[in-house]
This record gives sequence, C-alpha cells and structure tokens, in this order.
Amino acid sequence: MSKNILVAPLNWGLGHTTRCIPIIKALEENGFTPILASDGSALALLKKEFPHLTALELPSYQIEYAKKGENFKWKLIKNSPKTINAILEEKKMVKKWVKEYDLCGIISDNRLGVRNKKVPSVFITHQLTVLSGKTTWISSKLHQFFIAKFNECWVPDTKDFPNLSGKLGHLSETNLNIKYIGILSRLQKKELPIQYQLMVILSGPEPQRTLLEEKLINELEQYNEKVVFIKGKVEAEQKMEQKGNITFYNFMQTEQLEKTFNESEMVLCRSGYTTVMDLAKLEKKAFFIPTPGQFEQEYLAKKYKREGLIPTARQDKFKMDDLNEVIVYKGLPKFTSDVNWKNLFLLFEGE
Repeated sequence: MSKNILVAPLNWGLGHTTRCIPIIKALEENGFTPILASDGSALALLKKEFPHLTALELPSYQIEYAKKGENFKWKLIKNSPKTINAILEEKKMVKKWVKEYDLCGIISDNRLGVRNKKVPSVFITHQLTVLSGKTTWISSKLHQFFIAKFNECWVPDTKDFPNLSGKLGHLSETNLNIKYIGILSRLQKKELPIQYQLMVILSGPEPQRTLLEEKLINELEQYNEKVVFIKGKVEAEQKMEQKGNITFYNFMQTEQLEKTFNESEMVLCRSGYTTVMDLAKLEKKAFFIPTPGQFEQEYLAKKYKREGLIPTARQDKFKMDDLNEVIVYKGLPKFTSDVNWKNLFLLFEGE
C-alpha cells in the first residue's frame, strides 16, 4: 500500500511552512513518505529543510499587504479573484497528483483547494473564527464551509484553558470534525549561555515586512546591547553581516534558529501564531508588534497583553524604550503535552 502523503502549506509569511516541519518529520518517523507542495518563499524553505524529498509547485494565492493597515482587508478583497483562481487550479493539480504519486493522504495548512474526495484530506488551521472586523461573521462561515469539505481539521492548540488561540481556535458550537493536536513547534528548549540580549525575527508578506525592518534598524541605533536580527528573507544563499552590536542574517534554517532562540534573552517579533507557539515551547519572553491591519495578529497581541503575558505596541508607535516593559510580563504559559502522531496518522492507514 502507498505511504505517500502530500503536505502543502500556504505561502503567507513563513509560519504555515515552519509549523509543517514537525509534521513532515513525524510522517517520516512513522514510515510515510511526505511529498511537499507550495510556492514562493514557503517552497524555497521546504526545499532547504528537506532536500531529499520531492517538492512540487502550486499556484500562488498572490496575497499582498497594503502599505496602510486600514486598507489590508480591501487589498485582500481586491486580490480575491486571483486567489479563487489559484484555489481552483490547485484542486485540479492535486487531482492529477493523487494518481501520479499514488497518494494515501493529504495535509493542507490553509490551502483551501488542496484536498481530494478519493484520499483522506486534513486541514490545519488555528483560525476556525476568521476575524475581519464587521465582516467576521461571514469570513468565519465561509472558512468553516471550506473546512467542512476535509475529513478532519487539526487545530494546533489545546482544547481547554489555558490555550494559545483563544476565540480564533475555539467555537461554542460546531459540526466540524475538529482534533486539537497540541502545540506545534519545530524548536526545542535547550539550556545555552545567553549570547544576545535581543533577538529580532521578521516574517510576513511585503511591504509590511520591509517597513518594519526599516523602522527597527532605525530604532536600534539607540540600543547598545548585543542583537541578532533575522530578516525572514529566504534567498538562495544565507548572508550574515555584522554592523556594530547587531548581527544580521537574511534567514536561518531550523537547527541554527533553535540555537539562536535559546541563546537570546528576549525576542522582538510579529504576533503570528506559529511564532507564538515557538515562544511558548521555548519559554521565551517577548515583545509583539502585530502586522498593521491583520486582525488575527492584533487580536492575539491584545489578548496576551490583557492576560499579563506579553507586552505589545503598534508598529507606528513602537520605541526601543518599550522593551523595558517585558520584564513585568509573565511570558506565555508552559505546555508539556506531546502530539500523538501515531493516533493522528491512523486516518491514512486505510483502516
């Protein structure tokens, strides 16, 4: 019997991709052969992490951020015809791949068209509720409509309190086949000597990634402690540059990133959900600057601040002095439960 599983993360920032890394490793450990699929930076990162695996290209959803946060939703709506075309196109491609690669299962991280009726298909998301301001009700119902077409929905969080996703990943009532699989992170906590007072790690689509990079480089001129600054730009070659007290990298792969996280006293980053899971796993204190106009990141940043866990500031208001607040916040709760991969993968065993 075939043991080939298609794993396809959405190319929106790098979070969807990096949280698929432990899934891909677990599939291999349990005797499956992952076949990777995505586009852009996400596909480039998968190829770097798993050069021995087959990697296929899917059409781009062409997600772009607006320069002004308040225009973010309208930019997405304007781009929606391109996104819908990509979803329809990837559905056709997956139908072809089911036969060509003799797939026994599909795992899609937020790619709505990556499923097929002939093989068990899983959707991974922490957003059962999709926040979009006044249109939250309709965006959530639409998302749940697509999720219902999959055999199972895996939510990378705990079912009960404490949890990380709050109302995003928890519904009061639902007919969806949801499994809470626990916190997903490719990183492990290690006791290493502190090398950097501050780690800056960026991600997310343009132009907001660059806008934050420029702002932080400007702000860091007044900061005298040692800093490691990871730009989140996946390129053909890794580049490292030393400027005074700051060490710049364009990107890092898992092993080096894990070491650097563990060597850093605190982290300055977006409040993307995958980053949140990494911080929880590593028990690191942080400061969040949510992407302007991205309701999900803004909700999570406010939630953790309200709970006294992690401080936050708007991108246009942030000053380096704000980092002094980190010390009075508790940090994210510790989660110890491991994902039961054997149980989850029974879906693909054809029993």
